[in-house]
Formats: sequence, C-alpha cells, structure tokens
Amino acid sequence: MEKSALLEFTSRCTSLRVFKQIQTQLISRHLLRDDSVVDKVVTFFGKSADFASYSCVFLHTILPSLSSYPYNTLLSSYAVCDKPRATILVYRTFLRNGLPPDTYTFPPLFKACGKFSGIGEGKQIHGSVTKMGFLSDVYVQNSLLHFYGSCGNLESACKVFDEMLVRDVVSWTGVISGFSRIGLYKEALRMFLKMDVEANLATYICALVASGRVGWLRLGQGIHGLIMKKAYLFSLEIGNALIDMYVKCEQLCDAKRVFGAVEYGRWVHEYVVRAGIKWDTHIGTAVVDMYAKCGCIETALEVFNGIRIKNVYTWNALLGGLAIHGHGHESLRYFEKMVKLGFKPNEVTFLAVLNACCHTGLVDEGRRYFYKMITGEYNLSPKLEHYGCLIDMLCRAGLLDEALELVKAMPVKPDVLICGAILSACKSRETLTELPKEILDKFLEMEFEDSGVYVLLSNIFAANRRWNDVAKIRRLMKVKGISKVPGSSAIDVN
Repeated sequence: MEKSALLEFTSRCTSLRVFKQIQTQLISRHLLRDDSVVDKVVTFFGKSADFASYSCVFLHTILPSLSSYPYNTLLSSYAVCDKPRATILVYRTFLRNGLPPDTYTFPPLFKACGKFSGIGEGKQIHGSVTKMGFLSDVYVQNSLLHFYGSCGNLESACKVFDEMLVRDVVSWTGVISGFSRIGLYKEALRMFLKMDVEANLATYICALVASGRVGWLRLGQGIHGLIMKKAYLFSLEIGNALIDMYVKCEQLCDAKRVFGAVEYGRWVHEYVVRAGIKWDTHIGTAVVDMYAKCGCIETALEVFNGIRIKNVYTWNALLGGLAIHGHGHESLRYFEKMVKLGFKPNEVTFLAVLNACCHTGLVDEGRRYFYKMITGEYNLSPKLEHYGCLIDMLCRAGLLDEALELVKAMPVKPDVLICGAILSACKSRETLTELPKEILDKFLEMEFEDSGVYVLLSNIFAANRRWNDVAKIRRLMKVKGISKVPGSSAIDVN
C-alpha cells in the first residue's frame, strides 16, 4: 500500500481499532519518521479526547524524531473538546519525554483549565510559565488572564492585567468578561470605558450584556451607535445582545426595532417565495447579500446554494459576508471554488478576499492574493481600499517595515485609515523613531477631517518624550483649526 493511500485512510479514520491496523502498515513501511505522516496521525488523535492515552503512548514510541509541534497540536485540539482534562495528560507526557515547551504550549493549557475550572492545575502551570520565562509573551498573558477570569479569580486576573506591558483588545476583553462572569457589571463597564484600544465583537457583546444588567441605557445606546458606525461588526450575536440590553432596560420599542432589522428582510424573502415571483440571479444575489450582511451566514449559504445561475456579484455577496463576520477560511475556500468554476474575480472580489486574510491573520495568503490580483490573467489596478486592507493586515501581524515600504510604493496618497493603522502599530511597538521622515511628512501634509490621527501622532511622540514634536503637532492642529471633539453617538429614536 502506498504512502498516499495510507495518508488518505488516516484522514478518514474515526476509530482507534481501525487506526491500529493503519499503524501496522505505517510501521512496516518505516513511515513514522515522515513529518507529513505524523501530522496526519496527530490530526486523527485530536478528533477525540478518548484517544488521548493512546496518543501519548504512540508519540513516546517515535520520540527521537519529534519536536514540540505534535504535542502542541494535540493540546490545542483537546482544549476545545468536551473532555478538556485530556490536555493535562498530554502535557505531563510532554514533560516526561524531556521535550521543552514553547509559547504555543501554554495558551491551550490555560484555556482547558478554564473550561473545567482547574484552578489548582492552572496555578501550577502559571508557576512553570514564570520559571521558564514565557510570561512576557502577550498571547500567554492573555490566556492566563482568561483562565483566571473563567475561574472567577478576578484578583489574580487583575494582577496579570496590571503587570502587562502591552495590552491588546484580547487583554481588555478578558478582564471585562471576567468581571461580567461573576456579576460585577459596573466594574466591567468601567473597564470598558477605560479601554485605549479599539473594541472588537466580543468586547461590545460583553459591554452590552453588562449595560442591560445594571440598566445603563445611555451607555448601551452609545455602544449601539458605535456598532452602527462599523457595519462590519453587526452580526446575529450583536443583534441578540442589543435586544437583550434594550429589554433589560425596559425599552421594548427599541428592542423590537432591532429585531425588525433582520425580520423585514426575512419577510421580503418569504413574500417572494409565496407570491411565486421569478427567482432570478438579481433577486437571489440581493437576498444572499442581505442575510450575509446581517450575520445570518447559514441562511445566506442555503440561499446561495439554491441559486441555479450565479454571477460574480452573487459570489461577491457571499465572500464579503463571510469575510466581515469572521469566516475568513470559508471565504477563501469559496473564492477558490469560484475560480475553478470559471468565474472571473473583479476588484470587489479581491477586496473581500483581502479582508478575509486581514481578519484571519493569513499574511502569506494575503500577499499571494494581492500579487495574483495585480499580475497575470487578472491584471487589476488596486484601489486605496485594497492597499488599506493589505497594510492593515501587515500592521496587525507586526510587519511594520513591510507596511511602510508598501505605503511608500503606493501610487495614491494614504488615507486616514492607513495612517491610523501605521501609527497604531508604532504605538504598540513603541517604534515611532523608526518611521522614515518621508512617511511622517506625508502624514503631516494630509488634510484630515478629524483629529484622530493628529492626537495619536501626538500621543506617540509624548510616549517617546519628544516634546518638541508634540508641540509642533499641537501648533499644526491649531493652525488648521482642528480640535479634539468629545466622542458621541446617535441612534434613531421614535
């Protein structure tokens, strides 16, 4: 039996009894030193925590060829299963086999401990992390913070948070959700109001739930306004949180208005079906677009699959909806399917693809799709939005130098979003001094309509104690008549 066939059998295998037969073939053909084979085997073991004991025995038998990667893969799989204690068994085997843990080892362990409220196990692992010097890693810190929050130990969670030199949106959301979990809703909202990074979907949901519990209607309305300004955030989860907040605050009319946002679309869809109106490509595309933008992804896919004749706009509606609602991998999978079926992507298609790569952190794929867009058979001219997606993706990944090179090479001037992405990346890394002079000059020459970039630039200069540059920025704001206006939001009432 050839290697490819054995790999295929391993991929499809769901039974340990069947796998043992495959294992015999792998051993007889000396394939257990092959990394691709080990990857497939580990993926099989990760399908069920019931395989944990056998997986530890198996990995021990092929120990000389192993790195920490197979163990880390198992830990990640078992951390999200229904028997998270299996991660502890794998971790102990990992240590007994003398392999050194790395930064990817500990986040799934803390996640698992949080799931089964293993405060004792988690604290022991915390001690190991400290001894090994991994406590400065932001991903390890965030997972540790989330663990303490999940176990209701807010004192330890806050201590971890206070000791963090760099806090991202995951850090803030972890401590906010921790307060909410044990009923300290006002403390959660005070932390939300102190945030110095942009909130994400999970943050807003936590804040909306807390606002409803304590009856802080005005804050809930303000959060609603922020979400409406960022349409890509609106999803079924956000809709449910808004309805819950308004109901808890006894604003039933507002709750009903939010529920109508999707229901009106459903009503139109049902009317088209009941009335026997011809279901053509244009109507189908509009319905897919409506469901996708509202976050009803399963319904959007159901409608999409039912459209007999699709065009590029139908595909764009689905790809864009998947991308903005966190289904980046699915969006790219459907893009590849679209191309194989002979549809030619356009600029909007590639914008959805780049958005998917940006929000999923797929940097290599993002570069590849951007290059594919501007060369070869497509030969499309990227617009400012495409550059903005790519630059934002690079900044999120910490690739500031590459982002700066792209800004310099752009045939168009950067906009406020690109400037904000660059400056935010500089602030998080405290690397403002590395910004080339021509980039700074470009930023300062631009005519922004709001004060955000100027204030961020001024704050970064201040953090680096470059007080003369702070004064220059402030003078420039004064000359241009720009002032920092207090934040406010508006929603439709009655």
